[in-house]
Amino acid sequence: MALTAQEIEALMPDCTELLSDEPEMESSLHYTQLLILVTCLEWLWRNREDFFIGANLSVYYSRQQLKNRDFRGPDFFLVKDTEKRPRLSWVIWEEDGKYPNVIIELLSDSTAKVDKGLKKQLYQNQFRTPEYFWFSPNTLELVGWRLTDSEYKTIPASENAWYWSQELGLYLGVWEDKLRYFTVEGRLIPTPEEANLEEIRKAEFERQRAEVERQNAEFEYQRAETERQNAEFERQRAKVERQNAEIERQRADNAENKAAILARKLRELGIEPDSL
Repeated sequence: MALTAQEIEALMPDCTELLSDEPEMESSLHYTQLLILVTCLEWLWRNREDFFIGANLSVYYSRQQLKNRDFRGPDFFLVKDTEKRPRLSWVIWEEDGKYPNVIIELLSDSTAKVDKGLKKQLYQNQFRTPEYFWFSPNTLELVGWRLTDSEYKTIPASENAWYWSQELGLYLGVWEDKLRYFTVEGRLIPTPEEANLEEIRKAEFERQRAEVERQNAEFEYQRAETERQNAEFERQRAKVERQNAEIERQRADNAENKAAILARKLRELGIEPDSL
């Protein structure tokens, strides 16, 4: 049974002291998986301020839970349409009664039975969380549930064994032994590190493309310069040929003039040139 504001105040006057009380992740494999789920979604929604992601964080919702601490918080949960800010825990009565929209539990040998049983019933009946997924970093088991008619029904898997999340607007699927997000077009949502590497690769590709374009431009300049020099050479050659032709013409004219002068002198001497 959910607490009223008066009951909460009587039970714990300062609700801001409700700290998260979750155990450490079972292994580095689980920790890495949780980190991927958090950072990828935060990177994808980096321009949004209307969501909160809880990672191994307690969710407080009832008097009995506060007394007995029967249920610990989900490994990963998303609350939409709320203020994006740090929190020590998720306290339902301090968050306008908002419960998680999506929950993902990372199965382990010690938690699988509870995650598949008691927690599944809790998220279905108490939280009314629209979508619940569990994933085993060890066996890669992935199952998705959607709340339909007040009961969790299995989300059908796609041909490549991905599960569509209406709440996320993304697919959840296994890629390189990790649970990852995919767009509706099937594009992998990168981690910030992967996105940074991709930007570095793009920048390097652009640098290489610019260098190729610069080399091509330099080649075209050299080719044009060679053609210009060849054209200048042809112009100079034509000029020399024209000058040589002019010299030959002048030489021929001089020879003709000399022959005419000689013929005239011979006639003056009474000698016909043709008789010589």
